[in-house]
Amino acid sequence: MSLSILRLDSSINGAASQSRELTDQTIAKLLGAHPDAQVTTRDLAKNPVPMIDNAWLAAVNTPAEDRSDAQNAIADLSDELIAEVQAADVVVIGVPVYNFTIPTQLNAWIDQITRAKVTFQYGENGPEGLIKDTKAIVVLASGGTKVNSPIDFASTYLNHMLGFVGITDVTYVAADAMFADRDAALENAQASLNALAA
Repeated sequence: MSLSILRLDSSINGAASQSRELTDQTIAKLLGAHPDAQVTTRDLAKNPVPMIDNAWLAAVNTPAEDRSDAQNAIADLSDELIAEVQAADVVVIGVPVYNFTIPTQLNAWIDQITRAKVTFQYGENGPEGLIKDTKAIVVLASGGTKVNSPIDFASTYLNHMLGFVGITDVTYVAADAMFADRDAALENAQASLNALAA
């Protein structure tokens, strides 16, 4: 069975985006090791998913057989996004750091896939993620924020939310704090990229 890859881009900078360039390289690395891999791409900046609201909450919490047409349309998109993650062996997430955290567009996607009794549930031992056997590669680029520093709210949030839905195998390819030393940041990202398991 061929490798299934889900690629998510969230930078608003288009072709000038450092996270997109590194994500391109990450996908190329995976395809080099798995030439027959299938790649599904979602550009969350060019084609953003809707923010969740009261209508979304009502739709996803209404049994499918009781939903209105409008509710079906809302829930169907959430179901589609979740199905893409569930089908993926690897999710590659391109993350530019904006104001010390992830872009709004990526946050909207996370909200769409975080569904009680679908991607997580609560039991006797607390929350349990329901997306199993999926890995994540987070390709992160930042100007002034160092990964794992006190002002890094991007990787800490992503680690928590990915783990919350069951994705606990998370690898980072990070070109962080590029304003301080761009060359060193890119060298570190390349080292992480070269070390990715095939």
